[in-house]
Amino acid sequence: MINQTSNGDVTPENYTMMQAFEWYVPADQKHWQRLRGAVLGLKATGIDNLWIPPGCKGSSQQGNGYDVYDLYDLGEFDQKGIATKWGRKEDLVQLVHTAKEAGVGIYWDAVLNQKAGADRVERCHAVEVDLNDRTRAITDAYEIDGWLGFDFPGRGEAYSSQKYHWYHFTGTDYNNANGRTAIYRILGDGKNWSNFVDKEKGNYDYLMFADVDYTHPEVEADVKAWTAWLYGQVSIQGIRFDAIKHYSEEFLQSLVEHLETSVGPGWFLVGELWQDSLEAMKTYIRRMQHKFSLFDAPLVYNFSQLSNTENADLTKVFDGTLVQSEPALKAKMQPVTLVMNHDTQPYQALSADIQPFFKPLAYALILLRAEGYPCVFYGDVYGIKGDHPYPPSCGGKVPDMCLARKLYAYGEQCDHFDHPQCIGWTRLGTWNRPFGLACVMSNAKQNEKLMTDGVASAVLVEALLYG
Repeated sequence: MINQTSNGDVTPENYTMMQAFEWYVPADQKHWQRLRGAVLGLKATGIDNLWIPPGCKGSSQQGNGYDVYDLYDLGEFDQKGIATKWGRKEDLVQLVHTAKEAGVGIYWDAVLNQKAGADRVERCHAVEVDLNDRTRAITDAYEIDGWLGFDFPGRGEAYSSQKYHWYHFTGTDYNNANGRTAIYRILGDGKNWSNFVDKEKGNYDYLMFADVDYTHPEVEADVKAWTAWLYGQVSIQGIRFDAIKHYSEEFLQSLVEHLETSVGPGWFLVGELWQDSLEAMKTYIRRMQHKFSLFDAPLVYNFSQLSNTENADLTKVFDGTLVQSEPALKAKMQPVTLVMNHDTQPYQALSADIQPFFKPLAYALILLRAEGYPCVFYGDVYGIKGDHPYPPSCGGKVPDMCLARKLYAYGEQCDHFDHPQCIGWTRLGTWNRPFGLACVMSNAKQNEKLMTDGVASAVLVEALLYG
């Protein structure tokens, strides 16, 4: 976060978050335990907040939680198994307690767009819509049997008595009556796709599974009640909202207001709006009144393009990015800068290939500069599992760069973006963090740069050496 000091004010610490999972973490129900054991070490290297994976019960114990079944089951009830992929509720509570004692905050991954793993089918009327233009019906209305009945039999009435039926959803993708997979828009009195969503594919309300309808008052009330309940169960400091371009922005604005007035102020809120349109992202932030941050997706794609282009021009690395064009009014609501996440890692739907030699440069660019709230990726710190494993990035040096941020990345920033293959900058320090740093990086075999910015003493970070 940007630190501005004047008149002898104490410089606040830089903060760094870590996405505390990758897609192929083993489904052994021990991840909460793994994270609990890692908290103290992560804090010592400069990690202040953990974005943990979706902790609500999914449709199976192999799912990562984006196949959410029951918001009110954190691995407590015998439905779809007891534990989630990540572990049991008591493991989660112990993780949060250990993190709080260590001074590490927890950010929850809230999956609010859809529900999966229904307990039974329900009959309703629907039309099939064009896959590429969801506003265009391609059939007449007819009855379907959709997996739309959620009774939560393992939980019963505990925590919430709300059950979900066909009229709590706007769409689904399977008709059990004829075995046909399609996108079905559910019909009902005044029911339609939300108008407050991304306009890709005509209307991008529908993403997957059973699409939740936030115009229904029972749905809105239940989810708002869930946020207060969640805070009472696990003391979180922030929320990462999944897939926000697929559900009502109007509802999300209302939910943010609810969090501030009913639960309390001071939340860190960030949304996954994975867009290639910078203007759309800037408009969204303004409509959310700068109470809401976004991940800097254009920056990730710049890293990918530069790393895969021979003699790429490093001076253009921030062109067209959110962090360059839309600095937020509040420091903690700056754009979240990142190198990789669970969606862009190899073999995922939004995979953005970043060559290994470039990863150290990319991490230096998000960790050692004044702009942005950096998020490091679990897979880059600990490696990626699965059928295509990867070792930790940057020769295992990502924690070292996090620590360099915590100790030295303070004060005025002087850029030297004056050579396409060799760029650098200095941080001049402040009165109570006087050391500062100088960072030089090159995507050529050999290069040099002279930077004389009046730094009395500084730590030199040669990003090239980590490659």
